[in-house]
Amino acid sequence: MELEVFNMIGIPMDWFLIGTMAVVIILLIMLICTMVKLSKLKKSYKAFMSGKDGQSLEEAIIRKFSLIDILDESVKDIYARIKSIDENLLYTYQKMGFKKYDAFKEVGGRMSFVLVLLTKDNNGIILNCMHSNADGCYTYAKRVENGACSLALSSEEQAALDQALSNKKES
Repeated sequence: MELEVFNMIGIPMDWFLIGTMAVVIILLIMLICTMVKLSKLKKSYKAFMSGKDGQSLEEAIIRKFSLIDILDESVKDIYARIKSIDENLLYTYQKMGFKKYDAFKEVGGRMSFVLVLLTKDNNGIILNCMHSNADGCYTYAKRVENGACSLALSSEEQAALDQALSNKKES
């Protein structure tokens, strides 16, 4: 019955057996190659898992994660400090205007000056220091709120205030 199938197909039995044996030999060679590669992979895996100086990979990973936790806490602390600094910057003087002039038109020269110091919100002070060769030095302070002063300003004070207001601080 089996021979009839081969005869119907037209393949002699001996050629079929030779072909089957060739396929089996090729599969056997492929199996041996796969086993050799698997053996090399196992050796590489063992070397990788053992780590340097006998440390295991698990210990190294745990150590790295603990370092990440420490860094995470440090970053949170840094962000808190930056936030505090940002809040404090709102109340520091960030803009400045300066004008030097001769208050009394004396021989002493331009020893008088106006200094304007403003916060980001344009609040601050105007310091006017008027120098006289005969009478000494007089200093006056005026408050600035929202970029304006409720007291009358001299032309030098107004120039220094305008200079400070033009010093825009970009956020």
